Amino acid sequence: MVFYMARLVYIQISKSTQLTALADNQHNIIIEIAPERGNILDRGLRKLAVDRNVYSVYASPDRIDDDMNPEYAKAISGILDMDEKLILKRLEQDKSFVWIKREMEKEISEAVAKLELKGVKIIKERKRFYPNGSLASHLIGFTGVDDVGLEGIELAYDGYLKGAPGWRWTVRDAKRRDILSEDVQFIPPSDGLDVVLTIDETIQHIVETKLDAVYKKYKAEGASIIVMDPANGDVLALANRPSFDINDFSSSEADARRNRAVTDMYEPGSVFKIITASCAVEGNAVSLNQEFFCENGEYYIGGRILHDHSPYGTLTFREIIEKSSNIGVTKIAQILGRERVCEFIRLFGFGRPTGIDIPGEIKGLVHPASRWSGVSISSVPIGQEVAVTSIQLISAISAIANGGYLVRPRVVREIRDKDGNTIKSFPPTVVSQILSQRSSDTVKDILKGVVEKGTGRRARLERYTAAGKTGTAQKIEPDGRYSHTKFIATFVGFAPVEDPRIAVLVTVDKPTPAYYGGTVAAPVFKNVAGDVLKYLRVEPDRVEEAVEL
Repeated sequence: MVFYMARLVYIQISKSTQLTALADNQHNIIIEIAPERGNILDRGLRKLAVDRNVYSVYASPDRIDDDMNPEYAKAISGILDMDEKLILKRLEQDKSFVWIKREMEKEISEAVAKLELKGVKIIKERKRFYPNGSLASHLIGFTGVDDVGLEGIELAYDGYLKGAPGWRWTVRDAKRRDILSEDVQFIPPSDGLDVVLTIDETIQHIVETKLDAVYKKYKAEGASIIVMDPANGDVLALANRPSFDINDFSSSEADARRNRAVTDMYEPGSVFKIITASCAVEGNAVSLNQEFFCENGEYYIGGRILHDHSPYGTLTFREIIEKSSNIGVTKIAQILGRERVCEFIRLFGFGRPTGIDIPGEIKGLVHPASRWSGVSISSVPIGQEVAVTSIQLISAISAIANGGYLVRPRVVREIRDKDGNTIKSFPPTVVSQILSQRSSDTVKDILKGVVEKGTGRRARLERYTAAGKTGTAQKIEPDGRYSHTKFIATFVGFAPVEDPRIAVLVTVDKPTPAYYGGTVAAPVFKNVAGDVLKYLRVEPDRVEEAVEL
């Protein structure tokens, strides 16, 4: 009796805390309730990403007789289309909970439930679904199996989208059956918030259709198109090729998932002459009709011969940009000086991230003037020895279009709750003013000439005036030399000229057999800009076409 009394005292006093905790763990069950992830909406509140119900199969191996495991595995494998050995391996684990298969359609889970297998249960979960498949895939991104953002907007705004889980506390008996009681506690989940983008679903469709066409026609290695509102930096569409289906992202290659518009840098080529021209205009360094001798296509400078694509004689400043003369731009840059040219490149935002609100943006490459070589004054002003991103280029052209203001590009407009109330907004941000209104108007007029009678004639719209610049950049070979067979074709511009509503950038990587920006990229600009302006119901500003209509 003394021994038993001592044992009882030991259990009740010395082991009380440990045994109480053990009992609580056996009988008091806390179940996490997943929240519904917020939607991703376009600017018109059309759904680009939503949550939907899916069903998963799990098992409690400690409740299944060992000799039944092979029979269970055989019965389940046919329904779930899984390897029988894999299921058996999971059932043989010494655990109270293991996943068999997750995220299935309701019909499959119901077929498993009809087997009425002891210890095998069905649970309802939430899964991300993208109604438009691959549309805007690089921008939207995707989530993992636990609904956690992994790329794009899904990653950048995961904190707003994911919400907070709820909890249900209940009591179970020795056979793990819930005991109904008024004391059961329930904390509902807090669903995620909706993210409203600046993207327009219709404009995105237009862009991706045109992008597919040029990507396939020229058998390109890659391609990108961005459409932006130059007044406020709203990205109306952004697309890359190759692409992927967001609903099945795991089946795609990493290269296809890369958002080339913000993660890839390249030498811009002749589109960069816009910066040199802007610098000259803003500083009153040259006049529009000032003449320069373009050396009939060959100019010896810094120990090398600089060539033009055609042998030009004397050209005015305006004609140099319209005809994209390398020699003419170099002579203008020599007047400006390396320090001034480099300063203007920085003012336009090159060499640093734009600050766009999606992951992966890189800053490009701009060397300080102190590191320029003897030939840099003939290379940098024409788009060599610098590396830029597509988002930087369209931000730069937008600054010319909107009157001289560098505006930070954005893809998210606001965060809303399920009732449509704005929780947080992201207003447009002006980074700096880099051109006066006078200089902006002058450069716009020069770039209009590029489209009307220069290298960008194939970008000319039928109903609207347009301005822009072509670019054909040689890619760099592994040995550091410029390639004579691999090019990047680019066109960047805006329309209408007097009151620009959109800026458009088209870049095509390694097109064949044609490779000039004016041949490959300019017609795509024309098709995209024409359709988008019509969709936005912008009044035509070409007088003759407007009268005919």
